[in-house]
Amino acid sequence: MKSIDCFIVKPFKERYDNKVTIDGKELITNASIEDYKSISKKAVVVSTPLSFKSDIKKGDVVIIHHNIFRRFYDIKGKEKNGSLYFKDNTYFCDPSQIYMYQQGNTWYTNLEYCFVAPIKETSDFSLEKEQKHIGILKYGNKSLEELKIVPGALVGYKPYGEFEFVIDGERLYCMKSNDIVIKYEYKGNEEEYNPSWAESR
Repeated sequence: MKSIDCFIVKPFKERYDNKVTIDGKELITNASIEDYKSISKKAVVVSTPLSFKSDIKKGDVVIIHHNIFRRFYDIKGKEKNGSLYFKDNTYFCDPSQIYMYQQGNTWYTNLEYCFVAPIKETSDFSLEKEQKHIGILKYGNKSLEELKIVPGALVGYKPYGEFEFVIDGERLYCMKSNDIVIKYEYKGNEEEYNPSWAESR
């Protein structure tokens, strides 16, 4: 069972990731099937495309676009699978919809994607908990390495190009290499910001 141009994936656990554990109790955070924030973005590769070779292998855990597993209600109010549903709880996934893959215990970014951790807001005059459009590069890629921008670098990025993911209990922003616009020097007071709810995911 192989697609010519797409990966075939299945949910890592469930299609929706809408449960958190707080003080030992499990809570459902959202019951809507159409809210993209509650859709699972973690999958397992069932098969790889026939048309090209990839470093991503069958059995790898991958971080994918939120629309892959999304369900919706049609005009009659009937719940339906999205257009990427294949069969037997498997789904088609274009290579550009895979942001990251895991082999062993190590995560690798796919294509031109990278992940940035937000940092805490330090200004006494701001009500925000994190600084906008600045963070610490956690997972880079080859094109950033060529610019000597490697994990641990303090970077600035364009607005509206970042997407929120939780990777191993850490909330990160996914974006493309060309969304990174500047590399800053550390001042010494930078601290990553990770909300407590992310640690329970």
